[in-house]
Amino acid sequence: MPAPETTSRSVAVVTLGCTRNDVDSEELAGRLAAGGWTLVEDAAEADVAVVNTCGFVEQAKKDSIDSLLEASSLKETGRTQKVVAVGCLAERYGQSLADELPEADAVLGFDSYADMSSHLRTILDGGTVASHVPSDRRKLLPLSPATRQDASADIALPGHSAPRARLDTGPWAPLKIASGCDRRCAFCAIPMFRGSFVSRRPTDVVEEARWLATQGVRELFLVSENSTSYGKDLGDLALMDALLPELADIDGIDRVRVSYLQPAEVRPGLLDTMVAIPEVMPWFDLSFQHASAPLLRRMRRFGGTEPFLGLIEDVRRRSPLAGIRSNVIVGFPGETEAEVDELAHFLTEARLDVVGVFGYSDEDGTEGELLPDKVAPEAIAERVARITDLVEELTAQRAEDRVGEIVSVLIEEVEDGADGDLAVVGRAEHQGPDVDGTTRVSGVTAAVGEVVVATVVGTEGIDLVAEAV
Repeated sequence: MPAPETTSRSVAVVTLGCTRNDVDSEELAGRLAAGGWTLVEDAAEADVAVVNTCGFVEQAKKDSIDSLLEASSLKETGRTQKVVAVGCLAERYGQSLADELPEADAVLGFDSYADMSSHLRTILDGGTVASHVPSDRRKLLPLSPATRQDASADIALPGHSAPRARLDTGPWAPLKIASGCDRRCAFCAIPMFRGSFVSRRPTDVVEEARWLATQGVRELFLVSENSTSYGKDLGDLALMDALLPELADIDGIDRVRVSYLQPAEVRPGLLDTMVAIPEVMPWFDLSFQHASAPLLRRMRRFGGTEPFLGLIEDVRRRSPLAGIRSNVIVGFPGETEAEVDELAHFLTEARLDVVGVFGYSDEDGTEGELLPDKVAPEAIAERVARITDLVEELTAQRAEDRVGEIVSVLIEEVEDGADGDLAVVGRAEHQGPDVDGTTRVSGVTAAVGEVVVATVVGTEGIDLVAEAV
């Protein structure tokens, strides 16, 4: 890493998309701080705004471009002089994005992260840095997972090994355990721009987790594109079973949460490990995507209504109060009304705590883009509305079923309430960060980062209302 320059300039890192992007942003922030940059939260107060974009689906792309345009408008009204696009959208489209979005002063891919400090100084001083030229990142590593670890040392894996600088002061933090994905889902372009699956070594994960604990983090949120594959390139598919106890044993860490489990890869041993460790939250993020077996095959996935219900039964037999969340896609090419009915039946039987509903859209370079029998946009919108309405009803009922439960709530916000009392809000064991609902606790004075035991007395949609024990 180059030595920091003596002239301090300021940079704001603006993050869109998933928690994996949050880690990438903190890696970038760590590199820039080490390079002598002053990190600021508000892009209007920064010399350079670095926008870490998302390129997953159409709405995410639009949000990213809107954020780039918004940051660029600060050149006229704020301190901001330059705007740089990084992240998944920049990696995926590179030069073409730069051509279509002249408001961005540079579009840089993952390979630029190691030299980001010098790149930003060049741009700020009026120079230019060549825009990223996209390629299929799966081709950068050997096909065999067993041979990837040594080869991966020579390519950029965002959020994989660089020091971080926290951009959020909350009591939980994402912790990346792997990069990339080996699956070939017909609707998903992520493997092309994120690359093949590479696990982080457990020693690196644990070391970063210890550092996060010193920064006030109480809950570790393990993230990757596919957590059930962790360890396969290190020769041990059960490596997660060994990693979880080490993370749970770190001083200051009260909770560990594992995200993005592929249903077809979930092992009974992993379920046993997760429910046996008190610090590992009884929360299962299972990527079902649909319930119709034939449609799942067209998606290049496995499973169906019966095996998925069987997996849910396996989870609840081990942990009856576990939270289970998932995402589903409607409108994939060839989807019939009968298959939508089957999805509705599955969701009714599954009694999931949270379900994200997405309408299918063609993604550049994917198999789905080339498939026949496209579902009309208006039909996709109708199916999204139908399944969303059903999900809202089902998840609200699932929340009501929890009335009377004793929950442990990690406090994330303490604010003045409308009645003059403090509003203490956090998440129970079954609630993941950001999108899985919250629990508001009354009858207690608590600080952010504390864990409060409470009884659920009511609900507001998927959110819980509880009274401290």
